[in-house]
Amino acid sequence: LYLCRLVCNRTFDQYSCWPDGAPGTMVNVSCPWYLPWYHKDFISSSSQWYGRILRIFRVMYTVGYSLSLGALVLALAILVAFRKLHCMRNNIHMNLFASFILRALSILIKDVLLDSLKHTHTHTAASSQYQSQRWSNIQTVAGCRIAMVMMQYSVVANNYWLLVEGLYLHSLLVITVFSERNYFHLYLCIGWGAPLIFVLPWVTVKYLYENEECWEMNINMGYWWIIRSPILLAYLINFYIFIRIIKILMSKLKAHQMRYTDYKFRLAKSTLTLIPLLGIHAILFTFVIDESVPKESLLRLIRLFYDLLFSSFQGLLVAILYCFVNKEVQSEMVKRWKRWKLGKDIEEEYRNTHSQTPHPKGASTATSAPPNTPNPPKQASSPLAVEEGRCLVIGCVNRGEGGQMEWAHWVSGPREGASNCSSLTEDVCLEERIQCSNAPPGAKESHV
Repeated sequence: LYLCRLVCNRTFDQYSCWPDGAPGTMVNVSCPWYLPWYHKDFISSSSQWYGRILRIFRVMYTVGYSLSLGALVLALAILVAFRKLHCMRNNIHMNLFASFILRALSILIKDVLLDSLKHTHTHTAASSQYQSQRWSNIQTVAGCRIAMVMMQYSVVANNYWLLVEGLYLHSLLVITVFSERNYFHLYLCIGWGAPLIFVLPWVTVKYLYENEECWEMNINMGYWWIIRSPILLAYLINFYIFIRIIKILMSKLKAHQMRYTDYKFRLAKSTLTLIPLLGIHAILFTFVIDESVPKESLLRLIRLFYDLLFSSFQGLLVAILYCFVNKEVQSEMVKRWKRWKLGKDIEEEYRNTHSQTPHPKGASTATSAPPNTPNPPKQASSPLAVEEGRCLVIGCVNRGEGGQMEWAHWVSGPREGASNCSSLTEDVCLEERIQCSNAPPGAKESHV
């Protein structure tokens, strides 16, 4: 028996071909790729994914700049506090630290100002009229733009102080007669003055042609090259200096006839130390510019992650390598700690010793020996006597024609004419025996 089957006939609706449909069923077909709304869902999900990645990047560089800021402030305070560390090399390091601090502060402040502006109107319909009213607030616009200008200046200044570090190292290795005083003013002009040559024209162009919101958007990428080109130039010069320094180090290490393993280790250590100081990591993606890479491409995300990671943590690395683990800085800090601790110990020992010795009211702490009394016997050496012998000063006074000696123990510090222990080159005061300059030739030595 032949049964006729009832179906909805297949059809073509000018977009796609629909198959036969049985009664009581629903037929679905995929949306054709050539329709304008085909990529809508894909674009929406891709934008959300891209936004999440950018938020993760922001957390990463905020943590990096915060850690770098704390470490750099501490490192700068250490170099400023210890005057023996003030030399050409450390003066350049201090200016480099200051540029890193300015860069971190300006970026963090800029993010806070932009967030405050965006979060204020998150749940409000952003019409064109409302946007014009929003940005008509002169104080808000001025504060945000000043932060943006300071950020651009600090970024350029930071890169140019990295360039100064490279120029200084290259001058030490190449120039035979190197006058540091003559070059330091030039370094100051390069580090703090040269960025103004590029930032001021950028501010003028933004004000005249792209005077929109907070100046954070680059509509015409040609204007952005006013800031980008000097930074790229600094990268290339530092990379050339880096190659030259590595070649010179290789020749010097070979000249010392070191073992091959030691030679490789020293060269690798020097190379890794120079990379953050000269900013050599930035040369990797120098020629991957925004115009040549799609906005949400994987290559652009990789470059952005690389730049943000190293730029935010670079200040922390520089502070650690050139301050905290620097042997010269550590030596000065240990000396300062030993001097302070020795002073506290002597003060406490003096307080304990003299609190147990009663003195008559109005009597002086200086006691004199009788005329015919021989030199007092030497005390047995003890830790207390040794410590007092290091810092107590003995004052000797000539008394009468008999040439007898008067004993005076000055425990609070040296008096006029008394010699003092030098603490500039040694950690602890050296124990020494001081003779009386006013005593006659026949007088005897005084002892503690």
